Amino acid sequence: MVFSELSFLFMFLPAVLLVYYICPAKIKNPVLVLASLVFYAWGEPKYVLVMLGSIVVNYANGMLLGYFINKNREKSQKAVLIVSVIENLGILGIFKYAGPHIGLALPIGISFYTFQIMSYIIDVYRRKVNYQKNLINFAAYVTMFPQLIAGPIVRYKTVDAQLSKRDHTVDKFAEGVRRFVIGLGKKVLLANVAGSMWEYILANDGRSAVMAWLGAIGFAFQIYFDFSGYSDMAIGLGKMFGFDYEENFNYPYIGKSITEFWRRWHISLGTWFKEYVYVPLGGNKKGNVRQIINIFIVWALTGIWHGASLNFMFWGMYFGVLLILEKLVLKKILEKIPAVFGHIYMLLAVLFGWVLFAIDDANTLFAYFGTMFGSNGFAGGESIYLLLKYLGLILVCVVASMPVFKLLNKLPKVLRVVVTNLFLVAILVASIALIVGDSYNPFLYFRF
Repeated sequence: MVFSELSFLFMFLPAVLLVYYICPAKIKNPVLVLASLVFYAWGEPKYVLVMLGSIVVNYANGMLLGYFINKNREKSQKAVLIVSVIENLGILGIFKYAGPHIGLALPIGISFYTFQIMSYIIDVYRRKVNYQKNLINFAAYVTMFPQLIAGPIVRYKTVDAQLSKRDHTVDKFAEGVRRFVIGLGKKVLLANVAGSMWEYILANDGRSAVMAWLGAIGFAFQIYFDFSGYSDMAIGLGKMFGFDYEENFNYPYIGKSITEFWRRWHISLGTWFKEYVYVPLGGNKKGNVRQIINIFIVWALTGIWHGASLNFMFWGMYFGVLLILEKLVLKKILEKIPAVFGHIYMLLAVLFGWVLFAIDDANTLFAYFGTMFGSNGFAGGESIYLLLKYLGLILVCVVASMPVFKLLNKLPKVLRVVVTNLFLVAILVASIALIVGDSYNPFLYFRF
Protein backbone atom coordinates (compact mmCIF):
# COMPACT_ATOMS: atom_id res chain seq x y z
CA MET A 1 0.00 0.00 0.00
CA VAL A 2 1.24 3.48 -0.87
CA PHE A 3 -0.13 6.91 -0.01
CA SER A 4 -1.35 7.60 -3.54
CA GLU A 5 -3.70 4.61 -3.65
CA LEU A 6 -7.46 4.88 -3.19
CA SER A 7 -7.38 2.09 -0.59
CA PHE A 8 -5.07 4.21 1.56
CA LEU A 9 -6.87 7.50 1.04
CA PHE A 10 -10.42 6.28 1.57
CA MET A 11 -10.08 3.15 3.71
CA PHE A 12 -6.89 2.78 5.71
CA LEU A 13 -6.15 6.39 6.69
CA PRO A 14 -9.69 7.39 7.74
CA ALA A 15 -10.06 4.18 9.78
CA VAL A 16 -6.75 4.64 11.57
CA LEU A 17 -7.43 8.32 12.32
CA LEU A 18 -10.86 7.47 13.71
CA VAL A 19 -9.54 4.75 16.02
CA TYR A 20 -6.51 6.82 17.02
CA TYR A 21 -8.53 9.87 18.08
CA ILE A 22 -11.28 8.03 19.96
CA CYS A 23 -8.91 5.86 21.96
CA PRO A 24 -7.36 7.07 25.25
CA ALA A 25 -3.87 8.57 25.24
CA LYS A 26 -2.20 5.56 26.83
CA ILE A 27 -3.03 3.27 23.89
CA LYS A 28 -2.40 5.69 21.03
CA ASN A 29 1.10 4.31 20.47
CA PRO A 30 -0.10 0.66 20.45
CA VAL A 31 -2.73 1.69 17.89
CA LEU A 32 -0.05 3.28 15.73
CA VAL A 33 2.16 0.18 15.98
CA LEU A 34 -0.69 -2.13 15.01
CA ALA A 35 -1.78 0.15 12.16
CA SER A 36 1.79 0.42 10.90
CA LEU A 37 2.23 -3.36 10.92
CA VAL A 38 -1.01 -3.75 8.94
CA PHE A 39 0.18 -1.06 6.52
CA TYR A 40 3.50 -2.86 6.01
CA ALA A 41 1.94 -6.32 5.83
CA TRP A 42 -0.53 -5.12 3.17
CA GLY A 43 2.22 -5.39 0.58
CA GLU A 44 4.81 -7.65 2.23
CA PRO A 45 3.32 -9.85 4.98
CA LYS A 46 6.28 -12.23 5.22
CA TYR A 47 8.77 -9.43 5.86
CA VAL A 48 6.88 -8.12 8.87
CA LEU A 49 8.77 -10.81 10.80
CA VAL A 50 12.10 -9.34 9.64
CA MET A 51 11.10 -5.91 10.93
CA LEU A 52 9.73 -7.33 14.19
CA GLY A 53 12.98 -9.22 14.66
CA SER A 54 14.96 -6.02 14.17
CA ILE A 55 12.75 -4.24 16.70
CA VAL A 56 13.16 -6.91 19.40
CA VAL A 57 16.90 -7.36 18.88
CA ASN A 58 17.66 -3.64 18.86
CA TYR A 59 15.36 -2.93 21.80
CA ALA A 60 17.36 -5.54 23.71
CA ASN A 61 20.62 -3.98 22.49
CA GLY A 62 19.45 -0.58 23.72
CA MET A 63 18.49 -1.97 27.12
CA LEU A 64 21.82 -3.76 27.40
CA LEU A 65 23.69 -0.64 26.35
CA GLY A 66 21.79 1.39 28.95
CA TYR A 67 22.66 -1.18 31.63
CA PHE A 68 26.37 -0.95 30.82
CA ILE A 69 26.19 2.85 30.74
CA ASN A 70 24.67 2.85 34.21
CA LYS A 71 27.45 0.51 35.37
CA ASN A 72 30.07 2.68 33.64
CA ARG A 73 31.48 -0.30 31.74
CA GLU A 74 32.94 1.35 28.65
CA LYS A 75 34.35 -1.76 26.97
CA SER A 76 31.01 -3.53 27.25
CA GLN A 77 29.24 -0.48 25.81
CA LYS A 78 31.53 -0.47 22.79
CA ALA A 79 31.04 -4.21 22.32
CA VAL A 80 27.25 -3.82 22.27
CA LEU A 81 27.54 -0.95 19.78
CA ILE A 82 29.78 -2.93 17.45
CA VAL A 83 27.61 -6.04 17.61
CA SER A 84 24.46 -3.99 16.95
CA VAL A 85 25.98 -2.20 13.95
CA ILE A 86 27.18 -5.53 12.51
CA GLU A 87 23.74 -7.08 13.05
CA ASN A 88 21.91 -4.23 11.34
CA LEU A 89 24.31 -3.85 8.44
CA GLY A 90 24.41 -7.63 8.09
CA ILE A 91 20.64 -7.92 7.70
CA LEU A 92 20.62 -4.97 5.29
CA GLY A 93 23.47 -6.51 3.30
CA ILE A 94 21.84 -9.94 3.07
CA PHE A 95 18.58 -8.63 1.69
CA LYS A 96 19.83 -5.70 -0.34
CA TYR A 97 23.03 -7.02 -1.86
CA ALA A 98 23.09 -10.81 -1.51
CA GLY A 99 19.32 -11.20 -1.87
CA PRO A 100 19.11 -10.68 -5.65
CA HIS A 101 21.62 -13.52 -6.14
CA ILE A 102 19.87 -16.02 -3.87
CA GLY A 103 16.28 -15.23 -4.73
CA LEU A 104 15.35 -13.02 -1.77
CA ALA A 105 13.08 -10.07 -2.52
CA LEU A 106 14.05 -6.72 -1.03
CA PRO A 107 11.82 -5.76 1.93
CA ILE A 108 10.35 -2.33 1.20
CA GLY A 109 11.81 0.41 3.37
CA ILE A 110 14.51 -1.75 4.98
CA SER A 111 17.18 0.85 4.16
CA PHE A 112 15.16 3.55 5.90
CA TYR A 113 14.17 1.76 9.09
CA THR A 114 17.61 0.13 9.49
CA PHE A 115 19.29 3.54 9.44
CA GLN A 116 16.71 4.83 11.93
CA ILE A 117 17.45 1.95 14.29
CA MET A 118 21.18 2.55 13.99
CA SER A 119 20.73 6.24 14.83
CA TYR A 120 19.02 5.15 18.05
CA ILE A 121 21.78 2.74 19.11
CA ILE A 122 24.59 5.15 18.22
CA ASP A 123 22.95 8.10 20.00
CA VAL A 124 22.35 6.01 23.13
CA TYR A 125 26.02 5.05 23.04
CA ARG A 126 26.99 8.72 22.64
CA ARG A 127 24.71 9.70 25.58
CA LYS A 128 22.69 11.98 23.30
CA VAL A 129 19.48 10.17 24.20
CA ASN A 130 18.37 7.85 26.97
CA TYR A 131 17.68 4.24 26.10
CA GLN A 132 14.01 3.48 25.53
CA LYS A 133 12.56 1.23 28.25
CA ASN A 134 9.11 0.94 26.68
CA LEU A 135 9.05 -1.66 23.90
CA ILE A 136 5.84 -0.27 22.38
CA ASN A 137 7.31 3.24 22.16
CA PHE A 138 10.42 1.86 20.49
CA ALA A 139 8.29 -0.18 18.08
CA ALA A 140 6.25 2.93 17.29
CA TYR A 141 9.47 4.78 16.40
CA VAL A 142 10.62 2.03 14.03
CA THR A 143 7.30 1.10 12.41
CA MET A 144 5.62 4.51 12.09
CA PHE A 145 3.81 4.10 8.77
CA PRO A 146 3.98 7.75 7.60
CA GLN A 147 7.74 7.46 7.02
CA LEU A 148 8.28 3.69 7.12
CA ILE A 149 8.74 2.87 3.45
CA ALA A 150 10.02 6.09 1.88
CA GLY A 151 11.48 8.26 4.61
CA PRO A 152 12.44 10.80 5.69
CA ILE A 153 14.97 9.02 7.88
CA VAL A 154 13.84 10.15 11.33
CA ARG A 155 16.61 10.08 13.91
CA TYR A 156 15.51 8.87 17.32
CA LYS A 157 16.52 12.09 19.08
CA THR A 158 14.07 13.99 16.85
CA VAL A 159 11.03 12.15 18.23
CA ASP A 160 12.29 10.86 21.59
CA ALA A 161 10.14 13.19 23.70
CA GLN A 162 7.22 13.00 21.26
CA LEU A 163 6.90 9.24 21.71
CA SER A 164 5.81 9.85 25.31
CA LYS A 165 3.94 13.13 24.95
CA ARG A 166 2.85 15.14 21.94
CA ASP A 167 0.30 17.78 21.09
CA HIS A 168 -2.91 17.06 19.19
CA THR A 169 -4.54 20.29 18.07
CA VAL A 170 -6.95 21.26 15.32
CA ASP A 171 -4.41 23.69 13.85
CA LYS A 172 -1.70 21.04 13.77
CA PHE A 173 -4.03 18.49 12.19
CA ALA A 174 -5.14 21.04 9.56
CA GLU A 175 -1.50 21.86 8.81
CA GLY A 176 -0.86 18.16 8.36
CA VAL A 177 -3.76 17.80 5.93
CA ARG A 178 -2.52 20.76 3.89
CA ARG A 179 1.00 19.33 3.74
CA PHE A 180 -0.31 15.90 2.78
CA VAL A 181 -2.39 17.31 -0.08
CA ILE A 182 0.60 19.21 -1.45
CA GLY A 183 2.66 16.03 -1.38
CA LEU A 184 -0.11 14.03 -3.04
CA GLY A 185 -0.31 16.61 -5.82
CA LYS A 186 3.45 16.48 -6.35
CA LYS A 187 3.34 12.71 -6.64
CA VAL A 188 0.22 12.24 -8.77
CA LEU A 189 0.00 15.39 -10.88
CA LEU A 190 3.69 15.98 -11.52
CA ALA A 191 5.90 12.96 -10.75
CA ASN A 192 3.67 10.38 -12.42
CA VAL A 193 3.24 12.42 -15.59
CA ALA A 194 6.96 13.26 -15.79
CA GLY A 195 7.72 9.60 -15.17
CA SER A 196 5.54 8.46 -18.05
CA MET A 197 7.47 10.81 -20.35
CA TRP A 198 10.77 9.37 -19.11
CA GLU A 199 9.60 5.76 -19.52
CA TYR A 200 8.41 6.39 -23.08
CA ILE A 201 11.64 8.08 -24.17
CA LEU A 202 13.85 5.48 -22.45
CA ALA A 203 12.10 2.69 -24.36
CA ASN A 204 12.38 4.54 -27.70
CA ASP A 205 15.50 3.28 -29.53
CA GLY A 206 15.11 5.95 -32.19
CA ARG A 207 15.31 8.88 -29.78
CA SER A 208 17.14 12.01 -30.89
CA ALA A 209 19.26 14.31 -28.75
CA VAL A 210 16.26 16.53 -27.97
CA MET A 211 14.25 13.50 -26.88
CA ALA A 212 17.11 12.21 -24.73
CA TRP A 213 17.43 15.54 -22.93
CA LEU A 214 13.64 15.67 -22.51
CA GLY A 215 13.79 12.21 -20.95
CA ALA A 216 16.55 13.22 -18.54
CA ILE A 217 14.55 16.29 -17.52
CA GLY A 218 11.49 14.09 -17.09
CA PHE A 219 13.30 11.71 -14.74
CA ALA A 220 14.82 14.62 -12.81
CA PHE A 221 11.34 15.97 -12.15
CA GLN A 222 9.89 12.52 -11.50
CA ILE A 223 12.38 11.61 -8.79
CA TYR A 224 12.20 15.05 -7.19
CA PHE A 225 8.43 15.35 -7.04
CA ASP A 226 8.00 11.67 -6.19
CA PHE A 227 10.49 11.74 -3.34
CA SER A 228 9.71 15.22 -2.02
CA GLY A 229 6.01 14.47 -2.47
CA TYR A 230 6.28 11.37 -0.28
CA SER A 231 8.30 13.37 2.25
CA ASP A 232 5.59 16.05 2.31
CA MET A 233 2.92 13.40 2.79
CA ALA A 234 4.96 11.77 5.58
CA ILE A 235 5.45 15.09 7.34
CA GLY A 236 1.75 15.86 6.95
CA LEU A 237 0.67 12.46 8.25
CA GLY A 238 3.07 12.85 11.16
CA LYS A 239 1.38 16.10 12.14
CA MET A 240 -2.04 14.43 11.95
CA PHE A 241 -0.80 12.02 14.63
CA GLY A 242 0.94 14.72 16.66
CA PHE A 243 4.53 14.24 15.45
CA ASP A 244 6.87 16.90 14.06
CA TYR A 245 9.35 15.53 11.52
CA GLU A 246 12.23 17.53 10.11
CA GLU A 247 12.22 18.81 6.52
CA ASN A 248 13.70 16.53 3.88
CA PHE A 249 13.85 18.79 0.80
CA ASN A 250 14.52 22.50 0.41
CA TYR A 251 14.11 23.34 -3.30
CA PRO A 252 17.34 21.63 -4.42
CA TYR A 253 17.03 22.63 -8.08
CA ILE A 254 17.56 26.29 -7.22
CA GLY A 255 21.09 25.53 -6.02
CA LYS A 256 24.15 27.10 -7.62
CA SER A 257 26.59 24.26 -7.00
CA ILE A 258 26.58 20.53 -6.38
CA THR A 259 27.46 21.21 -2.75
CA GLU A 260 24.37 23.38 -2.34
CA PHE A 261 22.23 20.90 -4.25
CA TRP A 262 23.06 18.10 -1.82
CA ARG A 263 22.49 20.32 1.19
CA ARG A 264 18.94 20.75 -0.08
CA TRP A 265 18.22 17.22 -1.38
CA HIS A 266 17.22 14.28 0.88
CA ILE A 267 18.40 16.23 3.90
CA SER A 268 17.71 13.40 6.33
CA LEU A 269 20.04 10.99 4.50
CA GLY A 270 22.75 13.62 4.15
CA THR A 271 22.46 14.48 7.83
CA TRP A 272 22.64 10.79 8.76
CA PHE A 273 25.86 10.23 6.81
CA LYS A 274 27.33 13.45 8.16
CA GLU A 275 26.60 12.65 11.82
CA TYR A 276 27.35 8.93 11.79
CA VAL A 277 30.06 8.55 9.12
CA TYR A 278 31.68 11.82 7.99
CA VAL A 279 32.21 13.43 11.41
CA PRO A 280 33.43 10.20 13.10
CA LEU A 281 35.95 9.79 10.27
CA GLY A 282 37.31 13.23 11.12
CA GLY A 283 35.23 15.41 8.82
CA ASN A 284 37.20 18.48 7.80
CA LYS A 285 39.19 18.67 11.04
CA LYS A 286 42.24 16.69 9.93
CA GLY A 287 43.42 18.52 6.82
CA ASN A 288 42.43 18.62 3.18
CA VAL A 289 43.75 15.19 2.23
CA ARG A 290 41.82 13.46 5.00
CA GLN A 291 38.71 15.48 4.19
CA ILE A 292 38.88 14.44 0.54
CA ILE A 293 39.20 10.78 1.58
CA ASN A 294 36.26 11.18 3.96
CA ILE A 295 34.06 12.76 1.26
CA PHE A 296 34.90 9.94 -1.12
CA ILE A 297 34.10 7.28 1.50
CA VAL A 298 30.77 8.92 2.34
CA TRP A 299 29.70 9.12 -1.29
CA ALA A 300 30.80 5.60 -2.07
CA LEU A 301 28.65 4.46 0.86
CA THR A 302 25.79 6.68 -0.31
CA GLY A 303 25.87 4.94 -3.67
CA ILE A 304 25.99 1.51 -2.03
CA TRP A 305 23.06 2.46 0.26
CA HIS A 306 20.87 2.98 -2.80
CA GLY A 307 21.45 -0.51 -4.18
CA ALA A 308 23.74 -3.30 -5.35
CA SER A 309 23.84 -2.25 -9.02
CA LEU A 310 27.13 -0.84 -10.23
CA ASN A 311 25.40 2.27 -11.55
CA PHE A 312 24.62 3.33 -7.96
CA MET A 313 28.28 2.95 -7.01
CA PHE A 314 29.38 5.00 -10.03
CA TRP A 315 26.65 7.54 -9.27
CA GLY A 316 27.98 7.98 -5.74
CA MET A 317 31.58 8.25 -6.96
CA TYR A 318 30.52 10.72 -9.66
CA PHE A 319 29.06 13.13 -7.14
CA GLY A 320 31.88 12.48 -4.69
CA VAL A 321 34.41 13.55 -7.31
CA LEU A 322 32.37 16.64 -8.19
CA LEU A 323 32.14 17.66 -4.52
CA ILE A 324 35.89 17.18 -4.10
CA LEU A 325 36.56 19.25 -7.24
CA GLU A 326 34.30 21.99 -5.91
CA LYS A 327 36.23 22.07 -2.67
CA LEU A 328 39.65 22.13 -4.35
CA VAL A 329 39.05 24.23 -7.47
CA LEU A 330 35.50 25.08 -8.46
CA LYS A 331 34.39 26.81 -5.26
CA LYS A 332 36.52 29.90 -5.89
CA ILE A 333 35.46 30.00 -9.53
CA LEU A 334 31.76 29.68 -8.69
CA GLU A 335 32.06 32.51 -6.17
CA LYS A 336 33.43 34.86 -8.84
CA ILE A 337 31.17 34.13 -11.80
CA PRO A 338 27.51 35.24 -12.08
CA ALA A 339 25.19 32.97 -10.13
CA VAL A 340 23.29 31.94 -13.27
CA PHE A 341 26.36 30.10 -14.61
CA GLY A 342 26.74 28.19 -11.35
CA HIS A 343 23.08 27.27 -11.55
CA ILE A 344 23.42 26.01 -15.15
CA TYR A 345 26.51 23.98 -14.22
CA MET A 346 24.64 22.41 -11.29
CA LEU A 347 21.61 21.51 -13.41
CA LEU A 348 23.69 19.91 -16.17
CA ALA A 349 25.77 17.93 -13.69
CA VAL A 350 22.65 16.73 -11.87
CA LEU A 351 20.93 15.71 -15.11
CA PHE A 352 23.88 13.51 -16.08
CA GLY A 353 23.86 12.13 -12.56
CA TRP A 354 20.18 11.21 -12.73
CA VAL A 355 20.64 9.34 -16.01
CA LEU A 356 23.46 7.38 -14.36
CA PHE A 357 21.19 6.73 -11.37
CA ALA A 358 18.18 5.64 -13.41
CA ILE A 359 19.72 3.14 -15.84
CA ASP A 360 21.33 0.02 -14.40
CA ASP A 361 22.20 -1.68 -17.70
CA ALA A 362 25.60 -0.56 -19.02
CA ASN A 363 24.77 -0.89 -22.72
CA THR A 364 21.52 1.06 -22.32
CA LEU A 365 23.30 3.69 -20.23
CA PHE A 366 26.08 4.33 -22.75
CA ALA A 367 23.59 4.34 -25.60
CA TYR A 368 21.47 6.90 -23.80
CA PHE A 369 24.45 9.15 -23.11
CA GLY A 370 25.35 8.82 -26.78
CA THR A 371 21.94 10.00 -27.91
CA MET A 372 22.19 12.99 -25.57
CA PHE A 373 25.19 14.06 -27.63
CA GLY A 374 23.56 13.46 -31.01
CA SER A 375 24.47 9.89 -31.99
CA ASN A 376 20.92 9.49 -33.38
CA GLY A 377 20.63 13.01 -34.69
CA PHE A 378 19.66 16.26 -33.06
CA ALA A 379 15.90 16.33 -33.54
CA GLY A 380 13.02 14.94 -35.54
CA GLY A 381 9.28 15.19 -35.95
CA GLU A 382 8.56 13.13 -32.83
CA SER A 383 10.98 15.26 -30.82
CA ILE A 384 9.08 18.40 -31.68
CA TYR A 385 5.79 16.68 -30.93
CA LEU A 386 6.97 15.53 -27.49
CA LEU A 387 8.48 18.92 -26.74
CA LEU A 388 5.18 20.65 -27.47
CA LYS A 389 3.18 17.94 -25.67
CA TYR A 390 5.17 18.20 -22.46
CA LEU A 391 6.16 21.87 -22.54
CA GLY A 392 3.33 22.84 -20.20
CA LEU A 393 4.26 20.10 -17.73
CA ILE A 394 7.91 21.16 -17.77
CA LEU A 395 7.01 24.79 -17.11
CA VAL A 396 4.73 23.82 -14.21
CA CYS A 397 7.47 21.60 -12.78
CA VAL A 398 10.01 24.40 -13.06
CA VAL A 399 7.71 26.78 -11.18
CA ALA A 400 6.85 24.15 -8.56
CA SER A 401 10.57 23.50 -8.02
CA MET A 402 11.05 27.07 -6.81
CA PRO A 403 9.77 28.74 -3.63
CA VAL A 404 7.29 30.88 -5.56
CA PHE A 405 4.34 29.93 -3.37
CA LYS A 406 5.93 31.82 -0.50
CA LEU A 407 4.71 34.90 -2.35
CA LEU A 408 1.24 34.06 -1.03
CA ASN A 409 2.45 35.23 2.38
CA LYS A 410 2.40 38.79 1.02
CA LEU A 411 -1.35 38.64 0.48
CA PRO A 412 -3.78 39.88 3.17
CA LYS A 413 -4.53 37.07 5.61
CA VAL A 414 -8.16 36.49 4.59
CA LEU A 415 -7.33 36.46 0.89
CA ARG A 416 -4.32 34.22 1.51
CA VAL A 417 -6.46 31.67 3.37
CA VAL A 418 -9.12 31.65 0.66
CA VAL A 419 -6.63 31.31 -2.21
CA THR A 420 -4.62 28.63 -0.40
CA ASN A 421 -7.65 26.53 0.47
CA LEU A 422 -9.12 26.76 -3.04
CA PHE A 423 -5.75 25.78 -4.47
CA LEU A 424 -5.50 22.77 -2.13
CA VAL A 425 -9.04 21.62 -2.93
CA ALA A 426 -8.23 21.82 -6.63
CA ILE A 427 -5.05 19.75 -6.11
CA LEU A 428 -6.95 17.13 -4.10
CA VAL A 429 -9.79 16.81 -6.62
CA ALA A 430 -7.41 16.65 -9.58
CA SER A 431 -5.17 14.10 -7.83
CA ILE A 432 -8.07 11.79 -6.98
CA ALA A 433 -9.44 12.10 -10.49
CA LEU A 434 -6.06 11.14 -11.94
CA ILE A 435 -5.65 8.22 -9.53
CA VAL A 436 -9.07 6.89 -10.49
CA GLY A 437 -8.51 7.28 -14.22
CA ASP A 438 -4.83 6.40 -14.61
CA SER A 439 -3.15 3.06 -13.95
CA TYR A 440 0.39 4.55 -14.07
CA ASN A 441 1.28 5.09 -10.41
CA PRO A 442 4.83 3.74 -9.91
CA PHE A 443 6.53 3.40 -6.54
CA LEU A 444 10.21 4.24 -6.96
CA TYR A 445 11.19 2.97 -3.51
CA PHE A 446 10.76 -0.70 -4.37
CA ARG A 447 14.43 -0.38 -5.37
CA PHE A 448 15.55 0.88 -1.98
